[in-house]
Amino acid sequence: MINREENSNRSKSGCLWTAVICFGLVVMLGVIGMVAMAAMVGSLTPTTSAGSGKVGVDEFPVMTEVWSSGRGDTKVVMIPLTGMIMLGSDGGLFATETPAQRALLSIKRATHDEKVRAIILQINSGGGGITASDIIYKALLDFKASSPDRRVVSIFGDVSASGAYYIALASDHIIAHPTTITGSIGVLIQSMNIRELSDKIGIKDVTIKSGKNKDMLNPMSEINPEQQLMVQKLVDGMHARFVGLVAKGRDLPLQDVQELADGRIYSADEALALKLIDQIGYWDDAVKKTAEILDVDTVKIYRYEQNFTFSSFFKAMQSWNPVESMVQEATQPKMLYKWSL
Repeated sequence: MINREENSNRSKSGCLWTAVICFGLVVMLGVIGMVAMAAMVGSLTPTTSAGSGKVGVDEFPVMTEVWSSGRGDTKVVMIPLTGMIMLGSDGGLFATETPAQRALLSIKRATHDEKVRAIILQINSGGGGITASDIIYKALLDFKASSPDRRVVSIFGDVSASGAYYIALASDHIIAHPTTITGSIGVLIQSMNIRELSDKIGIKDVTIKSGKNKDMLNPMSEINPEQQLMVQKLVDGMHARFVGLVAKGRDLPLQDVQELADGRIYSADEALALKLIDQIGYWDDAVKKTAEILDVDTVKIYRYEQNFTFSSFFKAMQSWNPVESMVQEATQPKMLYKWSL
């Protein structure tokens, strides 16, 4: 009797696992089918052929070009730059590209499309990584340098501060909404020290290092005055670069910029008075100004949409450890052009 019950239980367990596996396979096949269909649709969507055969896919990313608004023969691309300015992927389950990474790819695409005369950069960001901000800033300069008649116009949303303002310095004209917060010209290094917490819960730091400063800003140990001076020197150097670019980009005396670049934020009215922006207005004003700068009556505005392909789906799938990601985000030192509350 016992053997029969055991066999029955085993049979039921086997059937259950078989059902679970079958269900998993059905779900997987369904997902793959949907992705394949999306890839097929994406591949059938017409894209511009400018640059085809002349540059690589990383220089001229595969994107769908969508006519957004306007009329005429003068081609303009609007590119959004939103959220935290960090390049690469967002570190999530499927590792999608960050908004800043998508903006960078869009700028590169526009650069290698000979028909694009201008970029309208829609900025709504409190800043982010120093290097990420500088790379996007340089990409805009490269766009303008690729042809003498190319221009960049930036329009600010709720916030365009710190690294976001840094990027806007590559613009020929900057417009802020009446309610925009901007400025925060400064640098910060953020870290977290958990030494006291680790002592309370019995966690000990074991660090083997080649020099006394190799683990500087280690979250498990206090920073000494000498190391603090080293970090401050780095911050001051990055801040000096930021101030110099503001003075150059806005055609302002260096001393004037030094006085206003203490990290404070400004309203649109204050920024206009300080000559940090050129105009207060809305989207229509940005379009009108772009046409004026290009010396044309109207502009035809496009935007880019990324193609969702079968290969990109599997490329994005990666191992994801949310706990490890959270700890690294909290404890890893960061040097930022960022407005931080």
